Amino acid sequence: MNEQSNATAVPVTLINGDGIGPEVTGSARRIVDATGARIAWEEREAGAEIFKRGDPSGVPQDTIDSIARTRVALKGPLETPVGFGEKSANVTLRKLFETYANIRPARELPAVVTPYTGRGIDLVVIRENVEDLYAGIEHMQTPGVGQCLKLISRKGCEKIVRLAFEFARAEGRKSVACATKSNIMKLTEGLLKRTFEEIAPEYPDIESWHVIVDNCAHQLVKRPEQFDVIVTTNMNGDILSDLTSGLVGGLGFAPSANIGTEASIFEAVHGSAPKYAGKDTINPTAMIGAAVMMLHHIGLFDEASAIENALLVTLESGVATRDVLGDGGAAVGTTAFTDAIIGNLGQVSPSWQAREYRPLILPPSSPDPVAVHPANRRLVGVDVFLESGLLPLELGPSVERLTAGGPLQLKVVTNRGTVVYPPTGTPTDCVDAYQCRFLGTGTDEVDDAQIAALLTALAAEHRWGHIEKLHEFDGEPAFTKAQGES
Repeated sequence: MNEQSNATAVPVTLINGDGIGPEVTGSARRIVDATGARIAWEEREAGAEIFKRGDPSGVPQDTIDSIARTRVALKGPLETPVGFGEKSANVTLRKLFETYANIRPARELPAVVTPYTGRGIDLVVIRENVEDLYAGIEHMQTPGVGQCLKLISRKGCEKIVRLAFEFARAEGRKSVACATKSNIMKLTEGLLKRTFEEIAPEYPDIESWHVIVDNCAHQLVKRPEQFDVIVTTNMNGDILSDLTSGLVGGLGFAPSANIGTEASIFEAVHGSAPKYAGKDTINPTAMIGAAVMMLHHIGLFDEASAIENALLVTLESGVATRDVLGDGGAAVGTTAFTDAIIGNLGQVSPSWQAREYRPLILPPSSPDPVAVHPANRRLVGVDVFLESGLLPLELGPSVERLTAGGPLQLKVVTNRGTVVYPPTGTPTDCVDAYQCRFLGTGTDEVDDAQIAALLTALAAEHRWGHIEKLHEFDGEPAFTKAQGES
């Protein structure tokens, strides 16, 4: 029966997924049920078949309603077909339910031999999941120059940082490292670093430290056992978490949780692998791990521990799928591997210890969109982005002539973040997207009427694309200088 009627059972939306999805979710469901966990499964659809029926999101309303009601979903991999549909169904689900945190554990497992075997890797990457470049806000500035907006909010940073520390406490972990590129992107990546450093003292029981993300990647390959929890921005986390899964055997061993205030979605990281569908050969470990994470989330710790221990005992005994053992006769199929885990429920490995867990305390989330309230603010100028085929020594004087005598004065012209006018004496291979920085010439604050007049003057000879206002908040500039700008 797909939906149990027992009122004491915990409702969970089950999305079987595409390709190998039904096999791996079926394995996880069988094991969860074998523990006696009281789950009321609500089977729903998403993915390829929904796209084919003409729903461009890949997620029907019935599925959305189920997750909104249960607030928990266990989801198989979903295919995003080429040629029809609009967005990834996976991304649609994460955005619809504001699952702001992605949690990706990576742990060495018995019998899964890698170059790092014996190093004791047991770490978690916690990635902000809805902001950053993955907001997907892109524009072509000119026919040959594209831009993508990197949006990082104080609100988003605070939620992900607090979740990382709370997760460390829930799992009895000792340290949280914050990985950013704040040495280059001081306002966006730097916002995560500053938020992390402000919040860390609230968790004196957890060691905290910051690491530049490229060095973090280097250190993960060189000495991964030094890491416990890594918290980072969306794109950094996407890259680092795939790296960490590679350290312990690959995506077949990579479960994940997408955590939100209103709903959480648990899934394997790997794709739908349609060429293996129905062959009973696929490794379900990642989906089983996702089910364990789900059980922790809903408070069924004993059942989660039983599954984790049974998985460890099964692998330690040498029972594994062909991705672990190769194509030899010792490898078993998906069904036999699942049967072996169920048969080992109640056993505990003498040499591989399951981690003890406590309830995860989700950080509170205020509905107020405003997270930072400066005591004062001042508009001091504007960056105007122009499309032009002129060279800098032609463009700069033209802009100065058109805006001469106005309340806003050209300071610099830049191209891809480097000053090209006034000339610096160094070569820059320019493209046709320029940034012209104007600052107020008087002591009064710049206003919108002055900016509108500036744009009208520039438009007489040039095509402008967009502007960015230049603010000071509490006396500090809220914008960066270009390379070569004094």
